[in-house]
Amino acid sequence: MKIGPRKPSLKKRISARTSLKRQIVHRAGLKMPRGYGWVRNPKKYVYNKAYNRTTFDIFKLFGKLFK
Repeated sequence: MKIGPRKPSLKKRISARTSLKRQIVHRAGLKMPRGYGWVRNPKKYVYNKAYNRTTFDIFKLFGKLFK
């Protein structure tokens, strides 16, 4: 498990927005309501919950510093 700042990846950021799987799920109306990630994939939900609490985004950090 990573602790500290996340290393940004432009390639991953673009692919997450343009993925075929995301487009199909979004257009078919199969999105889960916010907070229901544990229903779809409990293992991933627990991992992401811990990861997001132990790491931080450097872009958000810069945004708060220069605001």
